[in-house]
Amino acid sequence: MSKQLLKGNVAIAEAAIRAGCEAYFGYPITPQTELLEHMARRMVELDRVFLQAESEVAAVNMVYGAAAAGAKVMTSSSSPGISLMQEGFSYIAGSNVPAVVVDVMRGGPGLGNIQPSQADYNQVTKTAGHGDFHPIVLAPSTVQESIDLTVLAFDLAEKYRTLVFVVADGAIGQMMEPAELPEMRPLAEKRPEWAVTGAKGRPHNVISSLFMGAEQLEAMNIELQAKLRQIEQASEVRYEEIGVDDAEIVVVAFGTAARVAKTAVRRLRAAGLPVGLFRPISLWPFPEKELSRLAKRIPSVRSFLVVEMNAGQMLHDVREAIAGRAPVPFYGRMGGIIPLPEEIEAEIRRQYAVVSPRILTEARHGRSVRQ
Repeated sequence: MSKQLLKGNVAIAEAAIRAGCEAYFGYPITPQTELLEHMARRMVELDRVFLQAESEVAAVNMVYGAAAAGAKVMTSSSSPGISLMQEGFSYIAGSNVPAVVVDVMRGGPGLGNIQPSQADYNQVTKTAGHGDFHPIVLAPSTVQESIDLTVLAFDLAEKYRTLVFVVADGAIGQMMEPAELPEMRPLAEKRPEWAVTGAKGRPHNVISSLFMGAEQLEAMNIELQAKLRQIEQASEVRYEEIGVDDAEIVVVAFGTAARVAKTAVRRLRAAGLPVGLFRPISLWPFPEKELSRLAKRIPSVRSFLVVEMNAGQMLHDVREAIAGRAPVPFYGRMGGIIPLPEEIEAEIRRQYAVVSPRILTEARHGRSVRQ
C-alpha cells in the first residue's frame, strides 16, 4: 500500500485492526484518546467488538475475559490508567492468555500532565503486576515503527500466549508522519484449542490464575519462568545500532529520546566526533547481552551515555549490562519535557571532555573526521 499521512494514535489503532484485532475494551485518557476514538468508529464498521468501559479496571478485566475465550483482543491507556490495570495484567499473565496493551506514556507521578514522558519504563518492564512475570515490551520511535510493532505485538502475544505491550509516548501518539499500513488480515475462523468456548464434545478447558496449593502455584510459576526464558532465547530481542563500530561514546536511548539522540549523533559525527547510538526496541526482553558484547567488541568505547525522558529508569539495565567496563553517565528530562538535539550534543561534548579531551580538541580544529 502507498504511504499516507497518519497520526500515531490512529496508525496504531488501524494497525491493530488490520492485524486481526477482534475486540477492544478501553477508557479515554489523554494523550491516547484518538486511538480509542478510531476504534469506536472502525470496529463498529467492521462488525467487531468495541466497548468503552466504565473504568480502566473494568476494561482490563473485559480484555481478560475475551482473551480467555480465544479472541484477539487489546486495550490502550496512558500512565495512570496503566497503573489501574495492573491487577488485570497479573491475572492475564497468571492465566497464560494472549493480549495486547498500548501505553501512550505521559508525565507523572500522580495525575501529572498530558505531555510526553518515558516514566513508565519501570512500570511496564519491572512491575506490570504482582508476581514473577514480564510482559514483552516493544518501544517504537516513529509512526511507521508504531504500526509495525503493533502488528508484531499480536503475533507475539499469540505465539507465546502472553501479554505484550507497545509503549509509545505522547509525542509519538500525537505526531503525524507518512507511513504505510499493512493489508487487512482475515479474522481467525477457529478459536485456539485451549480457549474457553463451551465444552460440547470435548473435555472442559479451565483458565484461571488461582492455585490454592503452594505446590500447584510453584509448578505454574516454574512453567511461566520457562516460557519467559524461551522468549529471551528465541531471537525476540530487538535493537538498532548506528555508528557504533568506531564510537568512543555510545548513546543509549529508546523511543522519542532515541529519535532526538539520532539527530545529535549524526551532527556530531559530521563534525568529526566518533559517536554512536544503541537503541533498544524491545525493552523486555532487554538487549543486555548485545550491549555487553558491544562493550567488549569495540575497544574504543569509553562511555555509554543513557538519555531518557525520566529520572533514569532504563539506566539501571544499561549499567547492569555494561557491568563496570565503562562509565555509564545519564542525561534526562522529566515532567513531559522532550530534550532538544542541542542539549544532547552539549552533554556528549561534556562527556568527551572527561573521557577523551584529545578527540574533542581535534574535532574543534577539523582534524578528526569520521562520517
